[in-house]
Amino acid sequence: MGLDDDIAILAAAPLFGFLDRDALRLLTFAAERRDLADGDLLFARGDPADGGFVVMAGTIRLAPRVPGAETVRAGRSALIGQLALFVRGTRPTEARAEGSAAVMRITPMLMRRVLEEFPAAAQAVHDTLADDLVGLVTDLDQVRELLEVIDGISSGDSSGGRL
Repeated sequence: MGLDDDIAILAAAPLFGFLDRDALRLLTFAAERRDLADGDLLFARGDPADGGFVVMAGTIRLAPRVPGAETVRAGRSALIGQLALFVRGTRPTEARAEGSAAVMRITPMLMRRVLEEFPAAAQAVHDTLADDLVGLVTDLDQVRELLEVIDGISSGDSSGGRL
């Protein structure tokens, strides 16, 4: 894969589409690449989350976080571990290659460097993350409202569980 191919794959990944060609070039040159064979472990549940991964080729299978949930498959240009681009934590699931695959690991330090060097991209990333957070809060409010309705029905309280 050449530089132009790598840049196109990164540009199609969530969050990285806001970066201009120079920023994508920096990521391409500075990021760590890893080739995986079928079944190779990318990371295990509980491992330190010290960066995000962009799938450059193949498929990465993410184990369900909770029993009974569906397995998630991430293909080309998928971003795995978006939060780990900005903060360190632990991996909430296991990721393995499904067939041969290639990923690019982007550390928080590299992401910070790119955002410092390209402030317009930093603002676009900030705005996108803020929009995602607003969407999450809206979804959580809807869940709360549903739980309040369910609680009111199950308790037989016509006030919806409020005093």
